[in-house]
Amino acid sequence: MAEIREINIKNQDSGKRIDIAAAETTGISRSKIQRLIKDKAVSVNSRPVVSNYRLQTGDIVSINIPEEKETTLVPEDLPIKIIHKDDYVVVCDKPPGMVVYPAPGHNSGTLMNAVLFHCKKLANIGCPLRPGVVHRLDKDTSGVMVIALNDRAYYSLAEQFKNRTIEKIYIALVYGNIKGEQGEINLSIGRSESDRKKMSTRARKWKEALTSWKVLERFGNAALVEATIKTGRTHQIRVHFASIGHPVLGDSTYGKKLEIDIPDKGKIVFSRQMLHAAILRFKHPFTSEILSFQSDIPEDMNSCIEKLRG
Repeated sequence: MAEIREINIKNQDSGKRIDIAAAETTGISRSKIQRLIKDKAVSVNSRPVVSNYRLQTGDIVSINIPEEKETTLVPEDLPIKIIHKDDYVVVCDKPPGMVVYPAPGHNSGTLMNAVLFHCKKLANIGCPLRPGVVHRLDKDTSGVMVIALNDRAYYSLAEQFKNRTIEKIYIALVYGNIKGEQGEINLSIGRSESDRKKMSTRARKWKEALTSWKVLERFGNAALVEATIKTGRTHQIRVHFASIGHPVLGDSTYGKKLEIDIPDKGKIVFSRQMLHAAILRFKHPFTSEILSFQSDIPEDMNSCIEKLRG
């Protein structure tokens, strides 16, 4: 059954955009409010409005919230590489191009659909479409991931991520001849004000973010680096390296260095962001043993490295 919420606008909200004020008052995300406005499910004084409508004292806002369809994760027989599995956790090697869990535009074919098929049971904690998920990798980022198979494992892993005791080491191909052999990028990250799908080091609302790095190999106008993230912000490595002028090669969102010319070698085209989660270390939720798992650089990224080497 649909839910209707009404808001009587007071002086303190006068002048605010309706999408901002409605999100602040109801707790519904601003993006969802904007979708409801677009669907004409939001009205002011019984008249539909647009997202940039400025509220006035005395306005009565009515929001018609449709009933959410119940969604459940569906197991799918998809080939995935399982590095480790026990009664508490499963560690997978996520291939590039695979989404971690279902989302708009990716209702099936995800890592979690495959994990449910192969493991049968997951933790009860988490959203219905991503039970047991305590971290994620972007669609075009490959590498090692851990997923909780029961609630005890979920709480333990979540606490380890919160306390930053889990070690995550990535391998990346970045643009340019980066200065120095190692260093740190200590720049806060938040949601971009101009594009809500992107993150930025210049956001008004931000969280601290720290990435340490070292050069593994140089190729003139490109470098192979190892990056360790001390914090787990969305797109952290991609945003950090782009912010210092050395974006991850193949990243179509940050930096957009999708191809480079190598003297005497020709052009190299990167079909996706050259970022790989190589190593993951954490404490086992039951035995407290420190476990370390490694994922080899995938074929497409390794091919680019070999071309850079010549």
